[in-house]
Amino acid sequence: MDRYRLWLCRGTRSPGLGILVALLAAVVLLLEPAASDAAQGKRPNVLTTVAPLTNIVKNVGGPHIDLYALIPGGMDSHTFEPAPSDIRFIAAADLIILNSLQLETAIEKLALANTKPGARILKLGEHTITAHEYVFDRSFPKSGGHPNPHLWMNPIYAARYAELVRDALVELDPASQARYQERTRLFTERLLALDRAIAAAVVTIPPENRKLLTYHDSFAYFAPRYSLTVIGAIEPASFSEPSPRDVARVIRQGGQFIATLRDDDFPGAPGSPEHSYLGMMLENVQTMVTALGGNADALKGIDPADIP
Repeated sequence: MDRYRLWLCRGTRSPGLGILVALLAAVVLLLEPAASDAAQGKRPNVLTTVAPLTNIVKNVGGPHIDLYALIPGGMDSHTFEPAPSDIRFIAAADLIILNSLQLETAIEKLALANTKPGARILKLGEHTITAHEYVFDRSFPKSGGHPNPHLWMNPIYAARYAELVRDALVELDPASQARYQERTRLFTERLLALDRAIAAAVVTIPPENRKLLTYHDSFAYFAPRYSLTVIGAIEPASFSEPSPRDVARVIRQGGQFIATLRDDDFPGAPGSPEHSYLGMMLENVQTMVTALGGNADALKGIDPADIP
């Protein structure tokens, strides 16, 4: 059996909580949202969704924004539904940042109904690639109309996310323009260094081993960047747990569990240097390259810590 195939294990799944948009829209009226905090000389209130986006925004905004993440790290963003209590965070936000590409459909619907006057919703994915560049695969079949949304797994797209966030924050808070620009420059430099290091590490993998069989189709934009091939995924398009038949199919293909990779939760304890987007990507590539018979030494010079 080929041992080069990786089985990606995701984190815990969130229970469905239901959404009462009409009720929440009524609640927001009681909150009487004020004008933009930035316009009043306060730090902008920024709301994000999945952990990788939150970390990118944190690196760009730093201490100059008040940041709240709606989806806890490790929780399945595809099935997550906000609770009625989350309306207060949406109503208070000056800027709501979504990955888009139908990753956070429930949150987007809620945000559209309940943002305060003057607030902006920034959809990163839609401003990063065109519809022609969408990837459809087993987890995200074209028949479903939902493209694979995991753009952040490609460091070049993550850098584009950072630039989009920078521009939105400058528009919201022009007094801090120089700070946002400098933080983005520093963070982007690290992302580009990460990109080069990944390429150098992956090229050491024997060509016949450069194939991934994953649990969830998270690497659709990562793999082509580094001449890897995703040959399949076990998770159904419904994001339900795989059936015994699904597992048997993987075994027949020669699949074995080799290592755990991450796509929306971070390694290490909160506050540690590796608990970051860069830390997640470094751990993924270290694990992947080593398991596939390559040498990951090229990654050693990359600092996983957030921009201070």
